[in-house]
Amino acid sequence: MDKTDPSIAVVDNCPVYPLVTFRMKGLHMDTQRIKQLESRSLLIAMWGNLFMGAAGILAAVLSNSTAIMMDGLFSLVGFTAAFLGRKISRRVDAGPDRLRPMGYAADEALFSTFRALSLLGLVMFAMTSAGVNIYKYLQGEATPELSFGPLFVYFVVIGGTSFLLWALHRYTWSRTGKVSEILRLEAKASLFDGIITAAAGAGLGAVYFFQDGFLAPIAPIGDSIVVLILCLTAIGQYRRNLVSGMGELVGATANPKAVAAARRAIRPSVADDGGVVTDLSVMKLGRTHLVSVYYNPQRPIDAGEADQLNLRMIHDVREALSGADVILIISEHPRRWPDELDPF
Repeated sequence: MDKTDPSIAVVDNCPVYPLVTFRMKGLHMDTQRIKQLESRSLLIAMWGNLFMGAAGILAAVLSNSTAIMMDGLFSLVGFTAAFLGRKISRRVDAGPDRLRPMGYAADEALFSTFRALSLLGLVMFAMTSAGVNIYKYLQGEATPELSFGPLFVYFVVIGGTSFLLWALHRYTWSRTGKVSEILRLEAKASLFDGIITAAAGAGLGAVYFFQDGFLAPIAPIGDSIVVLILCLTAIGQYRRNLVSGMGELVGATANPKAVAAARRAIRPSVADDGGVVTDLSVMKLGRTHLVSVYYNPQRPIDAGEADQLNLRMIHDVREALSGADVILIISEHPRRWPDELDPF
């Protein structure tokens, strides 16, 4: 513990640790600055996705392409996500209050979960639509002929915009210490959107160049086949995001690296105090980690000493897990009561 650290106040010879700053791999940045950078990145994402969504719908109408319509709808979901994510990021690190006794960190996990769920719903809708088109073609029904002119312009402009948004989110995420789940998810979504756009362009380009050759039998439904392939590729990505978000919401244990980092971080505080950690749990919730330390001080301890020990643990754990919070539980027992003591 460094009592010369200017970020640590000393009152009555006891260090008082700040709860409003992050130390992130050599970067010291207050939460207000992080919010400003996040807000700017998400504002640009809002208008970028709105532009791509409108362009996708227009290009789909002009070209009769289901694949482009799906791409445009993905972008409109991205606009809604950026709008909601911007609102959530403004208050995600707010402390507990009467309305939310555990704070607002769960909003970020909720955002990730429902964003993935909405995208999965859109993927299932697109797959169903493409499947119906293929079935009608196999039954002998005529399919609308694609107009390739607007498509190639769309692929270049929208693909470039997606990759620029990915670069912006990735840069902002890194600059703010890689703690924002919203920016991380938006960066992945922008990159995936760019890859889907490029793949759709490659698939429809192949249909265009070989529609009178070996692809002639499937050329009328080439657009629907491209949609099915892209959707099957996307399902795995969005399913992983959904499972991850739901795991955070139900309070699943964080990954082993985070648990190990928390254990290492609290060792100096425990060694100085002389007690024993009977158990430790770590849960990830959005950009934060909630660390519960079950601690037996092995001596009488008053509330003030417990508070100072808790604050030391918070300070040390935040050096390893940015934005983490620590709940200190004074007890002889771990998280589960022994059977002989549990009256239920």
